[in-house]
Amino acid sequence: MAKNLTLIPGTPKVWLRLLAWAFLIFFSGKFVIHDALPYFGFDDQVYGRFWIMKWPLIGHISGGLIALAIGPFQFWEGFRMRFTKVHRWMGMTYITGILIGTISSVNLALTTGMAVHWTWALSLIGLALAWITTTGMAFRFILLRRIQMHKEWMVRSYIVTFAFVLFRWLNSTPVFVELGNFIERGPTMIWVSWVIPLFITEIVLQWNKKG
Repeated sequence: MAKNLTLIPGTPKVWLRLLAWAFLIFFSGKFVIHDALPYFGFDDQVYGRFWIMKWPLIGHISGGLIALAIGPFQFWEGFRMRFTKVHRWMGMTYITGILIGTISSVNLALTTGMAVHWTWALSLIGLALAWITTTGMAFRFILLRRIQMHKEWMVRSYIVTFAFVLFRWLNSTPVFVELGNFIERGPTMIWVSWVIPLFITEIVLQWNKKG
């Protein structure tokens, strides 16, 4: 009986999911329009000091946008059950986007990131490793047909994907603005944007497990 209640629109669990997805869609849309798309105009003023590394940056942004856009469809159970083959192809596209984004971000970390400060490079590499590792684990478990583990690692992967959106939002909050200029506060925001959400996610994922 309790299982069936999750399908009723008025139940708290459903409303919580709807609010969570509304939050994700709103902030993702804002990020795409205001922070990501301007780079595709190839205006050197938009890129600033990143102009000489514009192609790795475009790869990083493109990979992230692909994963950000595909992710919700992968979690949509009705879509997944009805279009199984599409789900698989979208999953491979999701992985490809993250692979491109990871390679590009490591490239940026070792060049422009290191030029700013080693803390920038370290924080970017840490995020890249978390991104590709969580995604790689999700891929491994689907190959092993361990569906529940695959789902859990996909959740972790998307949380790390969403870090790019959260990073931009943190950059505009008064608490982080007071930490210093963008170069000074950047590494801290990068770590916070994925470590804390992933920690909270892990608690949620493990909360009701009995063994």
